[in-house]
Amino acid sequence: MKSVGSPSFLLFCASVFVLSDTSSDSPRPRILHGTKGMPLTLPVMTRFPLHGVDIQGSWSKTKPDHSHLVSFENGGVIKKRLLRNRISLNLSDASLLIHRLDESSEGEYKLELNIELSEHNHEQLMHKVETVYVTVDVPVSTPTIEKRAAYELIEDRDNVTWTCSVTNGTKVQYQWLKDNLPIRPDERHIFSSTNNTLVVQPVRKEDIGWYTCLVRNYISKRQSPSVDLNIYYGPYNLAIKSHQGLKTGGVFMVDPSEVVLFDCFADSNPPNSCVWISKNGNRTEVVMTGLQLEVNPHELAQAKEFVVRAFNNVTQKEDEAQFLVVASPGSGKQKLTQKETFLSPLAAITLCCPLIIIVCGLLLFKRTCHAKQVIITMKDTLSKRPITEQKRPHRSGHEDATEDFGIYEFVAIPERLDSTQASCRSLAHPESTQDLHTTIYDVIRRIPETPTLSLLK
Repeated sequence: MKSVGSPSFLLFCASVFVLSDTSSDSPRPRILHGTKGMPLTLPVMTRFPLHGVDIQGSWSKTKPDHSHLVSFENGGVIKKRLLRNRISLNLSDASLLIHRLDESSEGEYKLELNIELSEHNHEQLMHKVETVYVTVDVPVSTPTIEKRAAYELIEDRDNVTWTCSVTNGTKVQYQWLKDNLPIRPDERHIFSSTNNTLVVQPVRKEDIGWYTCLVRNYISKRQSPSVDLNIYYGPYNLAIKSHQGLKTGGVFMVDPSEVVLFDCFADSNPPNSCVWISKNGNRTEVVMTGLQLEVNPHELAQAKEFVVRAFNNVTQKEDEAQFLVVASPGSGKQKLTQKETFLSPLAAITLCCPLIIIVCGLLLFKRTCHAKQVIITMKDTLSKRPITEQKRPHRSGHEDATEDFGIYEFVAIPERLDSTQASCRSLAHPESTQDLHTTIYDVIRRIPETPTLSLLK
């Protein structure tokens, strides 16, 4: 008796295990997908070699109709005469080769395999059954899609129907993509039973994009060219913007010294038109039509309220917004002051210096001449008085003031006096220094009451 570890015994045990594990009255068939016009091999799923043992078996087609294909026993092969050029058997592994697939090749195939093992006059017969289902597919051609819709698709009003079709292909599966992402069914996206038709009802802004149809079967897949879907919508999200001034909520603080531009923005297809309306109490006035409003500085004497209305000519929808324009206090003066400050050094130096020099020269000349004129006039007046009057008894000094009536010129004497002005002042009080801003009138009034000729010399 051989030991348990002998090769023949191990082979026997492995055969029993594999065959018992795979044998069944109704085994589940494996599916093989073949291409029409191409060969296909039906393999046998065994885990041990079939050469060196006595085997016999047969292949038959059981569905849709039952027919015997080929039988084999101890290296001999018996094929059905009509199938000699269409099938081949590989005895090394009992696999079946179909040379060229066609529609008649599709169906269920069954293999029945009998294996006889002997050990010291002990024979063991095992039976194995395999089933394979063969599909014969035609590769799909490039699909085309058709769009059935109104000329102008308006959101929340119109529908669109997509249809995908192929010229060639069997067992085709359809899938719809928008911008290369799968479209999932929902209350607005409705698919047919085979998925080759898609209905979108009603269309909305988010349905805008590029649509494609992907078709496939078990042996091939193709994708259609993209088709654009355009939908008219809006206007939405109306906004007023300006690059000038400061915006706080619906109020614009602007510089009253410059023209201010306002722009109208809205999400709309086709682009919306804008109407700008000025409000003054209960009165309204259309001031401009277009995407931009221009406000002149003279209109900003006080806060001004505007209404802008965005309108879509296709959807017949509109949106409205209000805003207030207020002149920023001091902004214009501040810019003007900055400009003057920038120009003042150059302007002052260039324009004022010659003028200052001329004026100073004229003043100096005028003051000198006036001082001399007063002294000469005073001398003439005193010299013309009779000596008898000068020798009269002492009086108050103003009894004969009628003789002093006349036209006098008042000149302010500066703190620093030149030689001419100093001599004029010495006529009144040579020793006096207490009043540096004495006028000519004061000099005359302070002439000593006692007459003396020394003042005239």
